[in-house]
Amino acid sequence: MPANREEGLKTSVLYLMSAGAGLVVANNYYNQPLLSLMAKDFQVSESAVSNIPLFTQLGYAFGLLFIIPLGDKFPRKKMVMIDFIFIIASLLAMALAQSLPILIISGFFVGFSCVVPQVFVPMAAQLAKPEKRGSAIGIVMSGLLIGILGSRFISGFVGEYFGWRLMYFIAAGIMLIFCLLLKLKLPELQPDFKGTYKELMQSLWGYFKSEPSVRLAAVRGGLGFAGFSAFWTTLVFLMEDNFNYGSGIAGAFGVLGIAGALAASLIGKLSDRMNKNLLITIATAIMIFAWGVFEFSGHSIFGLVIGVILVDMGLQSLHITNQNIIFSRNPDARNRINTIYMVGYFIGGALGTITGAYAWELFQWRGVASLGLFYAILILIFHFAFKKSISKEN
Repeated sequence: MPANREEGLKTSVLYLMSAGAGLVVANNYYNQPLLSLMAKDFQVSESAVSNIPLFTQLGYAFGLLFIIPLGDKFPRKKMVMIDFIFIIASLLAMALAQSLPILIISGFFVGFSCVVPQVFVPMAAQLAKPEKRGSAIGIVMSGLLIGILGSRFISGFVGEYFGWRLMYFIAAGIMLIFCLLLKLKLPELQPDFKGTYKELMQSLWGYFKSEPSVRLAAVRGGLGFAGFSAFWTTLVFLMEDNFNYGSGIAGAFGVLGIAGALAASLIGKLSDRMNKNLLITIATAIMIFAWGVFEFSGHSIFGLVIGVILVDMGLQSLHITNQNIIFSRNPDARNRINTIYMVGYFIGGALGTITGAYAWELFQWRGVASLGLFYAILILIFHFAFKKSISKEN
């Protein structure tokens, strides 16, 4: 049955989307604690195997660009069901890959298909009452972020004790089960856009040009996620080189980050009530402090623990506030607005993966920490330079 927008968003549906967002997005991040195992399996360098998360993030960015806008044109539930078929096939290809190039290509298609969470976020914003929009976004994002962080813990454990391939077979089974659950429970939302796919895609450029708040949010989010990706891409190398730990310990750091992810629902509520420019400034300051801690934590587990909690809290606060800003406008085009923002976000992630790998090779952990600090400072510079363009919207 089509959902009635006037009734608001049912709590059970909201938490179903939150769980779905976490389980699907986790597929993009299982690879990070497994990179050393994959490198040994295929007998390649650390920089070569870092192409797996790079192409996964690029695939996600392409999926956001070419798939998510369809949520404004086609019924959302049908779109999600079709996408799950491709998710399962891509995960099985990862599990069965017999060479690094095949693994990299499969990773690209995992990222390309695993964009379902970015359908759920605009759905939550659309179904929720306006005064609860930030809270609804925060709850879905909590699930998504717990999925990102929990995935590293799970895959690190599975990889260390059972091998990296089993993780992808397990992931494919999880996706099959959840697909059936969504088919039974997910409400349908009819689209608002009536034009062609070409017109739909052309409209993205129009929104990009006419919405300075979306452009600025994409820059802020992309820079924040660049530092985050640099950290997680190189953490497993730090654990092995400086602490002699395996993928299980590297993945366990994801559990620490869940503390930051749990704060997402609180941040969502605050962004309904507080000045959003102030929230963004506070979030960025937290990230700058976290990267400062990382600068002196190359041989300190305690320092890494503090830094992980803080950088996650800062990034998620920034991300949710960005989304509340951009979803407050253009209600008939939320999927396209989200596409513009998230493409910028994950281009930043790909940039962080590339630059993080090179920073590690050239300068080891101190180079990675300095890189993350540089990205965080850039956020603050762009925010203060251009925040006047969105002041009227907040």
